[in-house]
Amino acid sequence: MTPIKVLGFAGSLRHGSYNRALIRAAQKLAPEGMTFDVIDLDDIPLYNGDVEAQGDPLGVTAFKHAIAAADGVLIATPEYNHGVPGVMKNAIDWASRPPRGAPLGGKPVGLIGASPGMTGSARGQSQLRQAFEFTNSYCMPQPEILVYRAHEKFNAAGDLTDNTTAKYLAAYLVAFQAWVLHFK
Repeated sequence: MTPIKVLGFAGSLRHGSYNRALIRAAQKLAPEGMTFDVIDLDDIPLYNGDVEAQGDPLGVTAFKHAIAAADGVLIATPEYNHGVPGVMKNAIDWASRPPRGAPLGGKPVGLIGASPGMTGSARGQSQLRQAFEFTNSYCMPQPEILVYRAHEKFNAAGDLTDNTTAKYLAAYLVAFQAWVLHFK
């Protein structure tokens, strides 16, 4: 198996986030041949073209370098008010700059998500797919991971405790590995 390097991040700043927990679970369940780095979005300021014109802030530079160094990007997105959270969209906006030559250009992307609600972040994932059309990223269409009723599937420490979800997440990661290798 050709080794691949995946960068994972969650679109939530809350340390107890189910999506941060989902990324940690994915890191633990990564198949053989997949190395998995995680980055937080805490140090990425709101996008501002005036700031960008003076040079990317350190957090943005680190984020862009991490994306560029990865063979694929795995994103766990929450869903706020039937859509993608602002912190997630903001990070994607920074990583889409400059329009030609951005680190997301031509990058394979996987979307997963967890929510206490019944749709498991389906709308947030759908909106992100639209953003990745502009960035020319290759978003894996299937399978999907929509972890609904997340509060029942993770313990207080943030560990994934639901065996069925773990099984589907492991299968998703195998499919994502093949997706990334398709573009490598």
